[in-house]
Amino acid sequence: MAEPAAKVEMPRPKIEERPATDRGGWAMLGLALALILLAAAVVLAGVLVGVAGGGGVAIAAGAVAGALLVLAGLVVAAGLTAVAPGEARVLQLLGRYYGTVRTDGLRWVNPLTERQRVSTRIRNHETGHAKVNDLDGNPIEISAVVVWQVADTARAVFEVDDFVEFVAFQTEAAVRHIAGSFPYDAHDRTSLRENADEITAQMSEELAQRVASAGVDIIESRITRLAYAPEIAHAMLRRQQAGAVVAARTRIVEGAVGMVQLALDRLAEEHVVDLDEERKATMVSNLLVVLCADRDAQPVVNTGSLYQ
Repeated sequence: MAEPAAKVEMPRPKIEERPATDRGGWAMLGLALALILLAAAVVLAGVLVGVAGGGGVAIAAGAVAGALLVLAGLVVAAGLTAVAPGEARVLQLLGRYYGTVRTDGLRWVNPLTERQRVSTRIRNHETGHAKVNDLDGNPIEISAVVVWQVADTARAVFEVDDFVEFVAFQTEAAVRHIAGSFPYDAHDRTSLRENADEITAQMSEELAQRVASAGVDIIESRITRLAYAPEIAHAMLRRQQAGAVVAARTRIVEGAVGMVQLALDRLAEEHVVDLDEERKATMVSNLLVVLCADRDAQPVVNTGSLYQ
């Protein structure tokens, strides 16, 4: 079993996402257009009154009222913002966090706020081929792919400078740390090659701790490349082949010994032939040669007696 992931100490986030005060944008768009049209009507009415005998005062009053109405319409229109599916808008008012709008469509918010677009879609990040030393000091090449998503837009914007770059660097650090914490290949220990599921689960846990302060959730991580470095790959391949040959030979010998024991027991039980200790040793030797040899045995017909 893999050891528990080491706890990564990251700064505690000082801000959390909260919903901003917003409303439907279509009604506010209609209000803005109505104010502009009303401004035009007021200016036109002032001109007509002035021409009819009201003098320049009526025209000036109409112009001022129209300008104010246009300004009010522009202020209302400035609060309109379009939010696409899979996106959010982080609002700031006079340098302070005002809230986040996640509802897609045309929305209206405080016109004085600054609005920053943040993607909440699921993303992939694939690390480059990193060359590191495993737990035994052997140089290996490893890379991984991480599936992640912004969960807290406020942390993503205000806790780190660039949350995309932050995830990339922390992924690289987590992959290198995991690669150096386990051997590449080992039969008696947790290894990168034999325990991929446990290793990736531990890597996901460590990475989640690293990027939590940036408001990012890790959905999944997988090792996509794992190999010895080219300078030792040939030697390690020979070592793996030797280990495989030894394991296979051990299995063959275990099976052959069982078959020889079974043959001797059956011969003794059914009284087929009585063998002394010397002949039993000869028979065991012959059977083991036949069962453990790399090539098929060539039969030899004995035309003499049992002892010649």
